Amino acid sequence: MRLVIDAAKGNVPSWPVDGSATLSVTDRCRDETVIIHFAPLQCETLVSSCFISALEPRSFIGAREAPVGKPANNEFDPKAFLAKVGAGKTILNLEKNQRVFQQGDVADTVFYIQRGRVKLTVLSEQGKEAVVGILEPGQFFGEGCLNGHPLRISTTTAMEECLITSITKEAMIATLHTEPKFSELFMAYLLTRNSRVEEDLIDQLFNSSEKRLARLLLLLAHFGKEGIPQPILVDISQETLAEMIGTTRSRVSYFMNKFRKLGLISYNGKIEVHNSLLNAVLHEKPEIERDDSTSEI
Repeated sequence: MRLVIDAAKGNVPSWPVDGSATLSVTDRCRDETVIIHFAPLQCETLVSSCFISALEPRSFIGAREAPVGKPANNEFDPKAFLAKVGAGKTILNLEKNQRVFQQGDVADTVFYIQRGRVKLTVLSEQGKEAVVGILEPGQFFGEGCLNGHPLRISTTTAMEECLITSITKEAMIATLHTEPKFSELFMAYLLTRNSRVEEDLIDQLFNSSEKRLARLLLLLAHFGKEGIPQPILVDISQETLAEMIGTTRSRVSYFMNKFRKLGLISYNGKIEVHNSLLNAVLHEKPEIERDDSTSEI
């Protein structure tokens, strides 16, 4: 509220204040301006007795306080949506080595990992198996059904105890259309996954098997992500590592022993990756490639 004091106005309706001056309120504008007129008699007495009290909060008819913004209680939370059972959603508890789906199965469901890790493998017509990825909490898989794939092109297996949300194709499409926040989460996953596939292809085309193994160990230990690198707790065999980088188990065994002797890694039940391995890969230090005669391309 704003006050306008007019000491020159004299001939307006008034009432006595302290017997020494006159005061009248003649108008209140739309912006809650109160115009006060008083005769120029004993102004100091008037201000001390009336002006301060006029500043006290008043309740006017029709006046409203500005609403205070509060977060909507029904705001869509994609993480909460994925964590609960609902229409078209099922929560799966999987044991270690239990399959989620198998190559050739009907593709009609998308999966989201809440806890645990899942291994993706592909089997060729000749019977050769390759590990094409290891998925972690917060990642989707099986999304190929949204792109028109009628059958699964890979097999997914739990590498440890897992908690996974299963979403039908119809429920997934409906949620993507109606919930922008869920669409943002899914799009962020797809972009990250696409970048990883491109990086893996470049790594496979241009780097030796030794460097491919070093890069894989860094990725599994979460180098380059927020927080500090973590030990590789999952029981990943040398055969699995060999399948992921496209070489033999004997080559992986040789390189792992070499990395350990150089102090780049250490393992005793779990693999711990040291910063020196990252430096060796980034700066292409000669020690990681010092035995070129034994490195494969």
